[in-house]
Amino acid sequence: MGRHKMANKAGHRGFGRIRQLPSKRYQASYVGPDNQRHNAPETFRARIDAEGWLTAEHRLTEDPATWTPPAARLEAARAAAERQSLTFAEYAAQWVDGRMVRGRPLAARSRDYYRSLLRDHINPTFGDVSLDRITPEAVNTWYATLAPGHATTRGNAYSLFRSIMLTATSVHGPLVGHVNPAAVRGGGSVHRETRTKVATSAELAIIVETMRPDRRLAVLLACWCQLRFGELAELRRADVDVDKAVIHVRRSVARSTEAGVHVKTPKSEAGSRDVSIPSHVVPVVREHLSTYAPKRNDLLFPGADGQHLAPSTFYGRPDVYDDAGNLTRRGHGWYRARQAAGREDLRFHDLRHTGAVLAAQAGATLAELMERLGHSTSAAALRYQHAAENRQQVIADRLAALAEAGEW
Repeated sequence: MGRHKMANKAGHRGFGRIRQLPSKRYQASYVGPDNQRHNAPETFRARIDAEGWLTAEHRLTEDPATWTPPAARLEAARAAAERQSLTFAEYAAQWVDGRMVRGRPLAARSRDYYRSLLRDHINPTFGDVSLDRITPEAVNTWYATLAPGHATTRGNAYSLFRSIMLTATSVHGPLVGHVNPAAVRGGGSVHRETRTKVATSAELAIIVETMRPDRRLAVLLACWCQLRFGELAELRRADVDVDKAVIHVRRSVARSTEAGVHVKTPKSEAGSRDVSIPSHVVPVVREHLSTYAPKRNDLLFPGADGQHLAPSTFYGRPDVYDDAGNLTRRGHGWYRARQAAGREDLRFHDLRHTGAVLAAQAGATLAELMERLGHSTSAAALRYQHAAENRQQVIADRLAALAEAGEW
């Protein structure tokens, strides 16, 4: 009767075995290529159903190299079904929690930012959609109306979405073998609609003069030493070598919903650096240290409680005037200082940009800019070099004006 013999009275077959249980249901099993007996993952109401299962399993055992036990196949199928039924929001939350960069978990502020992009710009469209249901057409439609008028947010939101879907469709994701549906050409690129206008020496002088005396140095160090606010807020007396005119940048303070206020080390080796202080700033540094931070562990710019200075405290608020031009509320801090200089568009971080452009104009090479700014890649430093090159026309125009006025 060939390889598939009919079962005898005891329930034995040419391949496999079927037996009736006390429940009157039928159990099927067989000895596989691994010489182990394997039961069907379920029992059967009718004997013919058990025979059908054995027939299908027999075909699979004809190629021992590709055969896997039925229990393992069932588990793999269940896992695949569970993975593919994940919604984007569920998977994205797991992705953010487990994301590693250069072998280190995401910084708390980065996680906060990613979660805000998901909450405000991605999950409203894809949050409840199963990963395997997200199509290129849906992505293109979403991108067309994503964060209108906010190029940076648009580029960052798309880049995050693309990265999450790339992981989902890679060898470690739940959609292995699928094509990443995020395929908008140039979708993650950010083209700045306006260029930052650096502060002039006159504007910087007004800002410094308007600031509280104990915070004037923070403005100078942001510009002339290109320090970030978080680095300034954690800077301590021991980090400053006045005799050698060097600031040792080793830590910064950050704030996040998850971790609160916390001190952290730079995210790359380049961020830990020594920055030379220009000679015209050294006397201001020396006076500030003796007046406001005499002890080794003193913060250079503490908050009112002696702890780390909060951005909101430093930024303060601008003066407020009524329609007749009368002062109705006195401002303070950075916002009032920049207002006094006529630069309400100037962000505090733009002082770092200003200093970087000035360093490039002073002849700093790309490598020197990267070292001074604490950058691990050249992209940002190149922007400052380009900005310095763009100043050539300004210089030429001033030279022409001098010639026309005969002032040479």
